[in-house]
Amino acid sequence: MIDKIDKQRIPEHIAIIMDGNGRWATARGLARNAGHQAGVETVRRITAECVRLGVKYLTLYTFSTENWNRPVDEVSALMGLVLTSLEDEIFMKHNVGLQVIGDMERLPANVREKLQQTIERTKDNDTMTLVVALSYSSRWEITKAVKDILQEAATSPLAQEDITEEFISRHLTTNFMPDPDLLIRTGGELRISNYLLWQIAYSELYFCDTYWPDFDEKALHEAIISYQSRQRRFGKTEEQVENENK
Repeated sequence: MIDKIDKQRIPEHIAIIMDGNGRWATARGLARNAGHQAGVETVRRITAECVRLGVKYLTLYTFSTENWNRPVDEVSALMGLVLTSLEDEIFMKHNVGLQVIGDMERLPANVREKLQQTIERTKDNDTMTLVVALSYSSRWEITKAVKDILQEAATSPLAQEDITEEFISRHLTTNFMPDPDLLIRTGGELRISNYLLWQIAYSELYFCDTYWPDFDEKALHEAIISYQSRQRRFGKTEEQVENENK
């Protein structure tokens, strides 16, 4: 499968909605937390493979603002897995830097502290950036951006023409990286679930039935091959794009 991938057209930024951990566990008669633990192993494999392929940014939807409504024991277990995964050798072994997007203030203090320590520890790692969307939702992010802009306007008046798409993008939590080229959702659901709504305006979408714990390197290759089979036109005609690529 990997031989079918064009190494010159690897997506610079892949975003993933890692869905299906709980259903994977239930199908095996296990507690939902066992599915989340298995999902962490998949994160390790997919992160390593993205590094090998030359992906520069990998953004993982780890915990949404809506997930705070889940049972307390499941939330607690998920936070524990976050702490454990931050000890992973994958960051230094593969020269991967960590960034986090989301409402950090809602996270437990020990999780916030460990995240900051890992961000600092990996700040010079530049082979790939692993971005964890934690306590994140796109509506939260856009609401926060509007509040930040209003606060900025209170001290430095803004003209109407100042409010451009680029200006808004600079006020989003993702302002340090390009928009996703490819968005993958595992688990069989066909929705975006409040994830990077602004940023995926022109991303290629890929949905598969595979539960996240079973999503392996071959499944990633299939997603990338699907991405490479498409023509990204960004509003232009097929003929225009073909002429530009000649």
